[in-house]
Amino acid sequence: MTIPTGPTHRLGNGELRRMVAKALVDNPGAEYTPREIAKLTGHSSGAIGNAMKTLTATGQAEQTNSKPLRYRANTHTGAAAAGAPATAPTPTASTPAAPAAKPATRRARKTPTAPAHSTAPARSGTVVTRPNGQQYHLRTLAGRADVDVLRTMRDHEVPVLLYGPPGTGKTSLIEAAYGDLLTVQGDSDTTVADFVGEYTQNPDGTFAFVHGPLVRAMREGRVLFIDDATLIPPTVLACAYPAMDGRREIVIKAHSGEIVTAAPGFFVVAGHNPGVHGAILSDALASRFAFQVQVGSDYDLAGQLGVDSKAVRVARNLASRHGKGEIGWAPQLRELLAFQKIAAATDIPTAAANLIGAAPEDDRPIVADVVRAVFGARLEPLALGTRI
Repeated sequence: MTIPTGPTHRLGNGELRRMVAKALVDNPGAEYTPREIAKLTGHSSGAIGNAMKTLTATGQAEQTNSKPLRYRANTHTGAAAAGAPATAPTPTASTPAAPAAKPATRRARKTPTAPAHSTAPARSGTVVTRPNGQQYHLRTLAGRADVDVLRTMRDHEVPVLLYGPPGTGKTSLIEAAYGDLLTVQGDSDTTVADFVGEYTQNPDGTFAFVHGPLVRAMREGRVLFIDDATLIPPTVLACAYPAMDGRREIVIKAHSGEIVTAAPGFFVVAGHNPGVHGAILSDALASRFAFQVQVGSDYDLAGQLGVDSKAVRVARNLASRHGKGEIGWAPQLRELLAFQKIAAATDIPTAAANLIGAAPEDDRPIVADVVRAVFGARLEPLALGTRI
């Protein structure tokens, strides 16, 4: 497949989705992040991410991973690549409506639409099934089930910030709590266009403004999830602030000063990884998220999910040392689940050696000492040996 590249090449909304679908179809079985497709096309990762989410929502692609987001083709992607319409498209579905004509006046207001009534993720006892099919096990928060508390915050319009090390389950909790998420994946390259949208060129050469996830969430009364919010430049993140306070509206300067007002149900939740290089929790950001929850790993759950008990002991030991400031890293639930998979594919010593290698270089001596004390063997990080 030949994909036009270059920062000035733009496509219309439908053309962008067809181009993404074509890339997936041409590489069956391959999994792509929005950024990987963005590098091929010259379009922003936000626009590509929106196209991928739309294809997934209409059953024309499959999401295979949530962090990082990855997608692949399914049996219906070929139809999308050929330009077939999405299943039952409606103006308030995840697919943006066709761009409307510009308002007659520069600051014409848009009437909010009714909120989207998305079904909450399926719940059975203490387990919630996330959109990707994986299960989330409920935890307590303020004396209640965590997802119930987060939903209550939405009902009372109190923005939520979850913070904690990577791999502790922040994204999993958010996906379990809300069934109508639109996501902005934050990093240092995130732009205002990734939030509010940008102009794209139609096949006939005309240009239309395609609104981004912030605008769609506001108009459809949905939840906007800003993942890794503190990696986004503060000047960029500020574009969402007016939507979060009493004004509940934003002005899109790039679209002739269009004013967008939030519909009932609109809500913002964000994730923050303290200690990650470049993550800055500014006063302006912290003040807008009135409900802040620390998220740590549930080591009891790791054991219940079948992770080797010695690996869990190593994680608990290192977490205790981390809390005392003796070490800068400790395995989280994500690393323990990876340990389980690696042990099943190879053996426990290999998984333990890999755990040492997963630690930052400065922390590896302490991690190796704890692994040796628990497993009773001196192990080194995995490395290739001599030629066979």
